[in-house]
Amino acid sequence: MYMFSREELIRYFKDNDRPVPFKIILSDLRRGKKEAKSLKKMLRQMIRDGDISVTDNGLYGSKNVSTFVRGYFEANREGYGFVIPETPGDSDIFIPQRKTMGAMDTDRVVAVIENFNRREGRIIQILQRTHTNIVGRVQCRDGQYYVQPKKRSIPFKIDIPRIKKDKVKEGDMVIVELKQHDSGGLPTTGKILKTIAGADDPVSEIESILEEFRLPKKFSSAVTEEARQLPDHITQELLAGRRDLRGLKTVTIDGEKAKDFDDAISIKKTGDGYKLFVHIADVGYFVQWESEIDLEARHRGTSVYFPDRVIPMIPKRLSEDLCSLKPNRDRLTFTVEMDFTTDGHRIKASCYASVINSNERMTYTDLAKILNHEEQHLRQRYNYLLIDFELMQELCKMLRQSRLKRGSLDFDLPEPEVIIDLLGNLEGIVCAKRNFAHSLIEEFMIAANEAVAERVAAVGTPSLYRIHEEPDTRKMSDILKFARSLLSIGKLKGTPKELPKIIIRAHGGPYEDVVNYLILRSLKQARYSTKNVGHFGLASVCYTHFTSPIRRYPDLIVHRVLRDIITNKRLTDKKMKMFEEKLSDIAFHSSARERIADEVERETLKALRAWLMKDMVGKTLEGRIVGINPSGLKVRLKEYFVDGFLDISAMTDDKYSYDDKDLSIKGVRLKKRFYIGNDITVRINAVDIQEREIIFGI
Repeated sequence: MYMFSREELIRYFKDNDRPVPFKIILSDLRRGKKEAKSLKKMLRQMIRDGDISVTDNGLYGSKNVSTFVRGYFEANREGYGFVIPETPGDSDIFIPQRKTMGAMDTDRVVAVIENFNRREGRIIQILQRTHTNIVGRVQCRDGQYYVQPKKRSIPFKIDIPRIKKDKVKEGDMVIVELKQHDSGGLPTTGKILKTIAGADDPVSEIESILEEFRLPKKFSSAVTEEARQLPDHITQELLAGRRDLRGLKTVTIDGEKAKDFDDAISIKKTGDGYKLFVHIADVGYFVQWESEIDLEARHRGTSVYFPDRVIPMIPKRLSEDLCSLKPNRDRLTFTVEMDFTTDGHRIKASCYASVINSNERMTYTDLAKILNHEEQHLRQRYNYLLIDFELMQELCKMLRQSRLKRGSLDFDLPEPEVIIDLLGNLEGIVCAKRNFAHSLIEEFMIAANEAVAERVAAVGTPSLYRIHEEPDTRKMSDILKFARSLLSIGKLKGTPKELPKIIIRAHGGPYEDVVNYLILRSLKQARYSTKNVGHFGLASVCYTHFTSPIRRYPDLIVHRVLRDIITNKRLTDKKMKMFEEKLSDIAFHSSARERIADEVERETLKALRAWLMKDMVGKTLEGRIVGINPSGLKVRLKEYFVDGFLDISAMTDDKYSYDDKDLSIKGVRLKKRFYIGNDITVRINAVDIQEREIIFGI
């Protein structure tokens, strides 16, 4: 009988770039059934010795073959999902519904690739649950109580072995703490923490959302005490070692309702172009690494904004006072000073600790009116700043042109604005007005973030980057089908770099909404990483978040890295080791908290839309189709910035079906078709306050 040698098998696996099943190994080595037993024995020994690895479904491969992937799970409401690898640049792994192991959206997981051609696999371990508490409705079957999660992307029910029937009844909406996760065939079990009472008005609805997501309403006594010990004002002693920029004309530009001002700008005309100063609040000076405030900020990850309040990342003593760049007050800042040519090309950048004294607290609305020559009294009020504003306008246009030229994606997407009066009454939901002043601040912040990212990357020190990877080409199939047929773009290779071309072709046309919808659906979510792979959406080769340390924890990390670089030229060995150990976890946690904050804002908007529409059942309104899937149409009303769903089963004038070739709903008998962007008349059939849903009829 043939005896396999270890060296022979190691060579075989080294030459194979993917795991293979036992039968293929036997065939490749030109051996038959007689040698199978000997081969299996040798393979088992090599696995024990760590020479090779084996997947759960019996694929053998070299230790160098990347079969096991760590990443976070992106769940789909249909039950399947994708594992987004932690290593930037790796392709996503498709996970069928039966192979999710009960993973929920944003969970940190380990997956094994089972089919390299289709990039398909299964989750084998859940490393970290993002959600330990779940909101759902109590149900009972055959005397056994369980909770059905409210989120449709959670693919399992939660058994409640011990339930206090005098406190909880069937149909109640509750918060459940997970006790045992779905694994090894055992059911997921939990403990009911709290019953969520039905809301009586929009403000109490927001309170219930705070409960759902377990958002903290106040800071601990330790955090509060640490904040109380901070200085009352900026003293002369605090200015040591800082560049004095108080003589520069400086302004903040924010929305009317803003309370925390963490960025300010100054500008000068130079012989070669422009000198732009972006000043960012030096929060890190007051918040020391692993202090009580820092640990709480790291846990929260980000501030969460509601129409009537904010859940801040750091205490208001810092966010709205000591670090807020209020006018006519000395404030400690980090300044990014950048020189640009007349065509918007950056030729020089430097970063340093500074002190500023802002001249004015400008709003987007007022600045737009000044630049558009709409109200003369505003131009007279700010006449000493008019030249600066015009220089900012010139530079902004150049920066935007330069960014679009390099391939940045540029969407003009409407955003909702909820209006709640001082008494807590919901007045309406409207389309938020954007103007040139918004673009001005966005362009200047992008420029500052890029400059800081390049400075950090050049030193090679551990840091956090804001990355946005290219979409998988398989997720671009709908866009390509649409572009070739309706936009008459014939020669497309199907690469992500063609997306700007498609956006430009659709701009201003009847299919602009469809194209924007499809492209957004194909894009990956931006996230934080210790590895820089660039930012696809901005077409930036090196990007980070530096400009909002009051409301984003990663910005605070980048501030600390930059301070050490400026002070010490490089991180000390102790800090280098500390950063290497913790930054990866901070990147993942910050990304997860950001996604939770986004989810909170979406749920709040859904809830308030339902409250706004609750007395309009039976009313007929004009709308526009903004989304289509096999289940029906997502319709946005024109009179109100409100979305609702028109189920395909409610379209009773014909039998309708989904056509994925052109992403439409088509009628069998009347041949009527519905596309994204079509106008449509709908009736409000029902409003479910508890489920936060608006149901349309046609």
